[in-house]
Amino acid sequence: MSRSTRGTRLAAVLASVLLLCGTVAACGSGTGSGGGSAPSAADPSGAPGGGAFPVTIEHKYGSTTIAAAPKRIVTVGLTDQDSVLALGSVPVGTTEWLGGYKGAIGPWATDRLGAAAAPVVLKDTGTGPQVEKIASLAPDLIFALYSGLTKEQYATLSKIAPVVAQPKDYADYGVPWQRQTEIIGRALGKEAEAKKLVAGVEAEFTAAKQAHPEFDGATAVIATPYQGIFVYGPQDNRSRILSSLGFTLPSGLQQAVGDQFGANISKERTDLLDTGAIVWIVADPAADAAKLHKDKLYGDLKVVRQGREVFVKETGDYGNAFSFVSVLSLPYTLDRLAPQLAAAVDGSPATEVTEPAS
Repeated sequence: MSRSTRGTRLAAVLASVLLLCGTVAACGSGTGSGGGSAPSAADPSGAPGGGAFPVTIEHKYGSTTIAAAPKRIVTVGLTDQDSVLALGSVPVGTTEWLGGYKGAIGPWATDRLGAAAAPVVLKDTGTGPQVEKIASLAPDLIFALYSGLTKEQYATLSKIAPVVAQPKDYADYGVPWQRQTEIIGRALGKEAEAKKLVAGVEAEFTAAKQAHPEFDGATAVIATPYQGIFVYGPQDNRSRILSSLGFTLPSGLQQAVGDQFGANISKERTDLLDTGAIVWIVADPAADAAKLHKDKLYGDLKVVRQGREVFVKETGDYGNAFSFVSVLSLPYTLDRLAPQLAAAVDGSPATEVTEPAS
């Protein structure tokens, strides 16, 4: 599609959405943005009915004011839908990250759909959100917390509906699941409910730590064999799972990844991998383990010789949940990850670290 054709179509869609919003008093507004579009009369989203509005939320690109309880929510953030679902609403549109799930809703969250239709799935292939398709869904609120939304993309989406972008305090794709849930709770007028959800999951972490005191103070890191060796830094939500279980991330990890959620490391920094436990996210656990062990710089480390490795297959429900890190996926992940870490951290090569059955 040519740029001029795309521009013409986009202008037409935006014009129709904004015209519709102009006829409905209930449309929301965001700071520096045009009004959102009117909700459908046959809205399946289970929109919240209470809460104090208007509410203003600060983010990376300023602030956004939500005038009334939203009824048609689109999630541009790749994991934002789980918090929305956990708080009793079903988005009309979600953005696909992992693939393979109807409505981009993982099996750990499908029961939250109830009788509602699955959301329309949007794509982001690296060029940004599908603006035209988002506009066609007539949202009155767009969430982009777990995202890398640019300022220009934020400005474009704000012409459709109020946009809650990623917090400025964290790297892109670095908002902690707790903050994500609480911010979405505020935006939906369900701040108290959001805090209860967070407290419930944090209690599960506490229980896991109490069941495994050997985690306390042990070092651990998460890596993947992507273009060499890629490590996940302290601002990545997967690393935060380890920290929340009592593990300590290796010294120098933050310096190695800089202000990103992760980075490739040179062979001279394989010392970052020689930890009490290492979690590998891989395509094929057996094949990738064999390949990694052939590299003497890694294969000769104590973490390998003492059997302290955990391999998580990146595809499949468990691997997807492990990377998703949401208020709904975390309990599912903990049930499977904690036993693997316990087997790894004991340091005995005789203790097999087995993959979960499902």
